[in-house]
Amino acid sequence: MRLSQLVRRARQKIVHGQKQVEKLSDKAGKHLEQHFFNRFERLLYVRRFVIGWMGLLILLIIAVFAQDLGLSAYYQTLKMIPGGIYTEGVYGRFTNANPIYATSEADRTISRLVFASLFVNGDNGKLQPVLASSYSVNSIGTVYTIHLRPHLLWQDGKPLTSSDVAYTYHLIQNPNALSPLESSWQGVQITTPNPLTIVFTLPDPLASFPYSLTTGILPRHILSGMPVADLRSADFNTIHMVGSGPFSLQGVQVTSNGNPSDDESTIALKPFVHYALGKPKLHKFIVDVYANSNQLIQAFQGGQLTALDGSGISIKNLSHRHGVIAHDLVLRAANMVFFKMSSGVLADQQVRQALISGANVKAIVKQLGYKKTPLVREPFLKDQFTYNPTYAQADYNPSHARALLSTDGWQLGAHGIRSKQGQSLAFTLTAANTQANHLVVSLLQKQWQAIGVRVSAQYLGPVDFQNALTYHQYQALLNGISIGIDPDVFVYWASSQASINVPNDLNFSQFQNSTADSSLEAGRTRLDPALRVIEYQPFLQAWQQYAPALGLYQPRLLYLTNGPVQGLENGPIVTSADRFNNVQNWEILQARVTD
Repeated sequence: MRLSQLVRRARQKIVHGQKQVEKLSDKAGKHLEQHFFNRFERLLYVRRFVIGWMGLLILLIIAVFAQDLGLSAYYQTLKMIPGGIYTEGVYGRFTNANPIYATSEADRTISRLVFASLFVNGDNGKLQPVLASSYSVNSIGTVYTIHLRPHLLWQDGKPLTSSDVAYTYHLIQNPNALSPLESSWQGVQITTPNPLTIVFTLPDPLASFPYSLTTGILPRHILSGMPVADLRSADFNTIHMVGSGPFSLQGVQVTSNGNPSDDESTIALKPFVHYALGKPKLHKFIVDVYANSNQLIQAFQGGQLTALDGSGISIKNLSHRHGVIAHDLVLRAANMVFFKMSSGVLADQQVRQALISGANVKAIVKQLGYKKTPLVREPFLKDQFTYNPTYAQADYNPSHARALLSTDGWQLGAHGIRSKQGQSLAFTLTAANTQANHLVVSLLQKQWQAIGVRVSAQYLGPVDFQNALTYHQYQALLNGISIGIDPDVFVYWASSQASINVPNDLNFSQFQNSTADSSLEAGRTRLDPALRVIEYQPFLQAWQQYAPALGLYQPRLLYLTNGPVQGLENGPIVTSADRFNNVQNWEILQARVTD
């Protein structure tokens, strides 16, 4: 009995346990169904919700990134950066870049870029040192001591010292070198007490002397073994140049189709790392020299040129093209008509006075379209301290001009041209063959025709015009002369500079007057500006009285660039080559930079 009860109780416990397991299983199933299977559909909704928020977050990130790009452009500025190839077009021919010979526009351009000088004429009216560091002068103005910068180098790596400077100016003094600068250096003694010092001892005081120290310096170690008489034709001047300027020669290429009037020369230059004023920022500088002005203009219009030097050609219409920037650089120079006083009808003083009164200079300048060009009324420029309006040339007065000629015996003929004793009142006016000169000459012809003077025009190309200047082969000459910063104009008006037998004398009018000579000499030998003003007055009075030339206007260099050129200064400048005073700082490339 006991055993059976035990078995029964065991079965009951098993059955009870099974029922509990079933209940637990049933409860777990219901729980699983309630908390998992019944919420599974809601999980799909949650997934779409999460994906939606994630998409929105991605869109926000993209928007913030795009906004950052936009704002970064807003906070950046377009600035110039170093680099780039600068190509400049120049009209004329490249023949000789040696600084003691360079006279044409093309030659002076190459010379200034390759050869450095002691000083340059700064646009602030003061000398700017380049190879020199400073200078001093003794109390009477006869001894000038120049100090060089240390560690100067030639473009071949050789040291540049005071011996190179002395060699250059001794060459200029040597008559066998045939330099057009020779007459300005006669009697100057040059010594070199040490490698960094040059002493110039003058025979007489000369206030303007420092302004003559702007000639490029030549390498003695290369040229000293060459006969001086052979230097002018040496290939050093064209294809083997070695200087100390901002750029060194890389190569020269001449393109010709058999017609010299269409020749083109390309001179490639590279930056000189050891230039005294710092390595240029441009990667390369190329000068394209065109003998044909139309081809030059077409190259600029076609975008082949970065810049165009407007010397000798008419380019004013190009300045209105889109993207073209016009740099109107007034020159410290004077365009004049020089009357050759030694022969012909222009030897007559009253004829010259009548020509001045019969010329409407203001109308001529207006026709040229020059806006910033000051008129030239006397040998000095209006911004020079020696300028005196009391001695300005006569104003336009054609009635007075006719009266002067009639009083002088020049009577009107049947064709409106005056004559005296069987000689017609006629002469030839010689000028460089440029559009601006054509306009000036044609207007003068009409104005002088109105007072009974017949003027024939002679237009010459660059080489022939230079020969006419050198040997004074003209009757009247339309030409520009560089006045510079200092008012010393001795070389243009002193009798000693008027010899018809000496090539390169710059007294183009062959004006010879003892009173003017004494005044010019006294004015240039005084250091005190107030005294110089007084000393120059007799010269001005003689110039006004004898009328050796007709003053016209200060020429200007219209320099055009296709786009901006950072660092290009806007004058006034002494010569057109002075546009390169700051060329080492020129920049043409642009990039966006964050401030």
